[in-house]
Amino acid sequence: MALNYPRLDNASGVWTLKEVTDAVKGGYWPNAGARGLFGGGYSPDGSTFTRNIDYVTISSTGDAADFGDLTLDIVNHAGAASFTRGCFAGGNIPASPYFSDMIDYVTIVTTGNAADFGDLIKGAHGGASTCSNSVRAINAGGTPATNEIDYWNMASLGNSSDFGDLTLARWYLNATASPKRALFSGGSSPTIVNTMDYITIASTGNAADFGDLTVALSANMDGGAASSTRGIHAGGDKDGSNFVSNIERVEMESTGNTIDYGDLSAAKYYLAGTDNSVRAIFAGGATPTFLNVMEYMNIPVGGTVVDFGDLTAPTRQTGGLSNCHGGLNDGNQGVVDT
Repeated sequence: MALNYPRLDNASGVWTLKEVTDAVKGGYWPNAGARGLFGGGYSPDGSTFTRNIDYVTISSTGDAADFGDLTLDIVNHAGAASFTRGCFAGGNIPASPYFSDMIDYVTIVTTGNAADFGDLIKGAHGGASTCSNSVRAINAGGTPATNEIDYWNMASLGNSSDFGDLTLARWYLNATASPKRALFSGGSSPTIVNTMDYITIASTGNAADFGDLTVALSANMDGGAASSTRGIHAGGDKDGSNFVSNIERVEMESTGNTIDYGDLSAAKYYLAGTDNSVRAIFAGGATPTFLNVMEYMNIPVGGTVVDFGDLTAPTRQTGGLSNCHGGLNDGNQGVVDT
């Protein structure tokens, strides 16, 4: 089962075991005020890109509200965050050179427009994946096909630095993180693969083999969420036109293959994911019809998702992040699976 403990960044008072258990099951622990942000993506008719950022309070259900705008109209980018700062990186833009090396940032507890943080050193790529712990953000892969991994420290503005290489050059891969590790799953190379790589976030160096997805998947580059130990990812594309509703689970501090953990409400791809370490939200995507649907599941439990609310507009290929995701919960400050 999963237990929770007070976190150093928001703890006050004393909890009984029953209160902790109820909070875990209800999806509102450990930070009732944690926000999830979804930025950019395609416009509802699929003809143009957007720069809109939506936000939700993860512990409560309901429709998203407007947060502000990214610095660019963009798709195929991805998000990472510390406790205070959210970053959106990479992606595709409407005009030549069509790929962006931008890193934008926002202060998550406020609303307002994003500002320039710096640039990816690996150059401009779309379809990369991004994740983080409380200090470092990691950006990996992308198209044109690359195996490059960048990192940057979210506390200070500036360009990213070289981290190492994936085991396989690919794009449209998925990323999840614990406080120690980042995992990169699936993608296209251009063949769709079931590869999972991992790195130790605090160090630099090349990725190593972690295990395999239950099925080769692409186009789920931002459909991931995590507790401090358990990574999950949702949806994806098996062969270019065969989409899945699968939600898969992996224990990030070990190595091995994923297992089936639940289902989305429909087979979909290009959706965005975020979490508050207990509750995972999956937003937007396509069936291939563009969606504004948000749905959630409790990470310690799994199962079929439940309706959360709606984005402000249907979209796909948007980036997701939060200020209370599983990569931020160091030690016994977040979800501990036992």
